[in-house]
Amino acid sequence: MPAKLDANSGWQNTLIAIAMHKLKVYTFGFPAIIQLIMKAIFRYYIIGMISLSCFLPGMQAQVSNQMNWPQFRGPSASGILNGADLPVNWDLESGKNIRWKRFIPGLGHSCPVIWENKVFLTTAISGSGENSVKVGLYGNIDDVDDESVHKFKVYCIDRESGKLLWERMAHKGVPKTRRHTKASHANPTPATNGKYVIAFFGSEGMYCYDIEGNLQWKKEFGRMNAGPYTSPEVEWGFASSPVIAENKVIVQCDFIGDSFIAAYDLESGQELWKTMRDEISTWGTPTVFTEGNNRQVLVNGWKHMGGYSLDTGEEIWFMSGGGDAPTPTPLAANDHFYIHNAHGRYSPIYAVKKTAEGNITLGEQETSNEHITWSIKRGGAYQSTNLVIGEYLYNLRGNGLLICFNAFTGEQIYQERLPDSAGITASGVASDGKIYYAFEHGNVFIIKQGPEFEILGKNNMQGLIMASPAIAEDMLLIRSDQYLISIGKE
Repeated sequence: MPAKLDANSGWQNTLIAIAMHKLKVYTFGFPAIIQLIMKAIFRYYIIGMISLSCFLPGMQAQVSNQMNWPQFRGPSASGILNGADLPVNWDLESGKNIRWKRFIPGLGHSCPVIWENKVFLTTAISGSGENSVKVGLYGNIDDVDDESVHKFKVYCIDRESGKLLWERMAHKGVPKTRRHTKASHANPTPATNGKYVIAFFGSEGMYCYDIEGNLQWKKEFGRMNAGPYTSPEVEWGFASSPVIAENKVIVQCDFIGDSFIAAYDLESGQELWKTMRDEISTWGTPTVFTEGNNRQVLVNGWKHMGGYSLDTGEEIWFMSGGGDAPTPTPLAANDHFYIHNAHGRYSPIYAVKKTAEGNITLGEQETSNEHITWSIKRGGAYQSTNLVIGEYLYNLRGNGLLICFNAFTGEQIYQERLPDSAGITASGVASDGKIYYAFEHGNVFIIKQGPEFEILGKNNMQGLIMASPAIAEDMLLIRSDQYLISIGKE
């Protein structure tokens, strides 16, 4: 055996889960003792092959590259980065396991992104000083009436020290739309490939900087009111984040108006393709999936969840139905695309085969078809994007109810409520067998991965948390309403 493999290690664990699932199918009908022996031998063989592959140059390059957190939810939007060796306990007052804490002016719900030793973040600074956010579980549709001049800024921060390396004012002016009482004017998370940084402020435009902060190009989209389709006079604020894929910047712009998805040249900003969408406002970020000739941009939606060609923007598959305020980001794992949303009549979770084509919409009484392996109609999370880790899917609802499903079958494994938790906008992230969930009121829970529910730790960040955490190779970055905080073992 070339190396010992941790059973909770990211891509390796996924491969093992897929292999063992297929073996379970193949050995059905054999005596139980024979099945156990075959599984033990097969698992040992698979782990050996995966461990050996880690010594291949190509695999080494792939693994080292995954130590960056380049977009919303990190590598491939998975929310997972292993090998970071993060703590489960820290304390802001004593400084235990706190590397640094940096004040961030204004209000922004964008998440930090990381490339090597640089952290990128955005914010919107109101001329009125109005930074209030109403958190928790509530159902009103109020927006904030602040027509003061705002400064829309991009920050570059040193990952090791928290020192500000550069800041740029992307735009200055009165916001073209209002924001929801729980939102900000800097919701979209930046994206980077280590050479360029893309900052998107919705109606205030998209800006491309090089890694040193030099503006390369900017693009205006006009007014994009992402509000409820039932009340077009209400304005909630744009939230979908840009994604960098190869030489393209992908954006999903669903709002009350002419919704679209588009790709732009990363170096020049030139439009490469643009596909119109018959869709209501959505706040989810697209996910790029590439595997051989299967090259897709996955999007959430109410009228139109689906996949578009990364190269041409042509529609590959689509489905309708679900929650009418789509916010979570699609996931790709285990030869499937996992999509969920909520609000209104349904709150579904779908496991769509990566080979899906055409209209795959389920019938009223259906939970599966030739393109959808399994689904549930109610119970999917509203705002927090799920985690798929090997054979487990973790779904955290806004009331603190955590449901673990078998990602292959949809079977519920456990359902537990986290104590003292209500209201979550941030998505969970995972590393080395631990899941980190940051709630709006500041509590961060650490949950053990696997089929049994266990709380490993709980820490309070002494501030509101709306942004999803980010992981670097040895630290966890959490953005509160005032600070960016670096957490790592002492």
